[in-house]
Amino acid sequence: MSRTGAIGILLLLALALAGCGGTSLVNKIHGTRLTIFESVPLDGAAEPDGQAVLNGAQLALNQIGGRIGRYRIRIRVLDDATATAGGWDPGQTEADARIAAADRTAIGYIGDLESGASAVSIPLLNREGIAQISPMSTAVGLTSDAPGSSPGEPEKYYPTGVRTFARVMPNDLVGAAAQVSLEQQLGCTRTYVLEDEEVDGVDYATTFAAAAKTAGLTVIGTQSYETGAASYTSLAASVATATPDCVVLSALNPTSAVLVTEALGTALPHARIFAGASLAIGAYTSPELGGIPVSLDRRVLIMVGALGRRSYPPAGRAFLQRYSIAFGPPPPDAIFGYEAMSLMLDAIARATGGGHRQAVRSRVVAALFATHDRASVLGTYSIDRAGDTTLRSYGVWRIVAGRLSFWKAITG
Repeated sequence: MSRTGAIGILLLLALALAGCGGTSLVNKIHGTRLTIFESVPLDGAAEPDGQAVLNGAQLALNQIGGRIGRYRIRIRVLDDATATAGGWDPGQTEADARIAAADRTAIGYIGDLESGASAVSIPLLNREGIAQISPMSTAVGLTSDAPGSSPGEPEKYYPTGVRTFARVMPNDLVGAAAQVSLEQQLGCTRTYVLEDEEVDGVDYATTFAAAAKTAGLTVIGTQSYETGAASYTSLAASVATATPDCVVLSALNPTSAVLVTEALGTALPHARIFAGASLAIGAYTSPELGGIPVSLDRRVLIMVGALGRRSYPPAGRAFLQRYSIAFGPPPPDAIFGYEAMSLMLDAIARATGGGHRQAVRSRVVAALFATHDRASVLGTYSIDRAGDTTLRSYGVWRIVAGRLSFWKAITG
């Protein structure tokens, strides 16, 4: 059974166990301790991203001294990855969400990073009325039935009928539009799309194809591949017969993505390769960590929701400086961990009158969705009624000697 199929089964189980309506068993939080759960992958190739997001969130909490009025705020870290899976695991993600749902001090949940993981956690947390903010999950179907969504999305994630999930990174509709714009600027005329059957990869590939059609960019083929193969020479040869001048690689597993990229580099010596945000990690970019060879650097561009230091407002540049002092050079996604936590803390503060009124989960959710013209480290944005940010910029990153180097921002 594919991972996508397994996720679907787990989601159905989660929905069945969560129930299909009603009000939260816990709404008012008694006492003066509030817990914000943070679910990130701390095992496998995505561990550096998970740690960066967690570090950013901790900086946000430290900035307010861990308190809002009379409330003491704590982070409880949950690892949604397992060594067996080599990354996020559906069963572990479900277990994490259940831990948060059962905690009577839970006031918020930061996570998950992968869209597939969020698809598992959202309905369980929704049933308990817990506000959830993802730093990075971008799949369209989590919030909308727009192109790229699947049947039943997004309603199946919200058994109570009330939205509780928001995200601070622009969704795949924005990312795909930015990707199409970039390809047109670079002269792509024949694009081929590859995806690795993961939820994130499939969703982005579908959304990109729809955006390309709307914009008049020719997609000559879309193909999935199984991860874990020893070689992808035959796959690359098959793609090469279609004579694309650009290839979009929408994948989550970096090990297989490296092999696919190497095979494409040989079979299509003049084609550009565009990798998705999930591959903006050392395991894909750095030869020392098993990434692509330096000889391919000039041919690969990576689209990421994060921008370069100079593209952020003063608050964003100040955060990146603080992060560098505390933890070293910030990975692109660290700023989204900071903003997700900052937004959650702001919603709690607004919902409790600065920590002077009783903490009520439903009020925190309402405050989250009432976010309007928020001046943040990312820029000024609002959260719309679906739970999406109004930010519309994506970053284009080059690979230079195994390291990510910001090139420019593209508006989607």
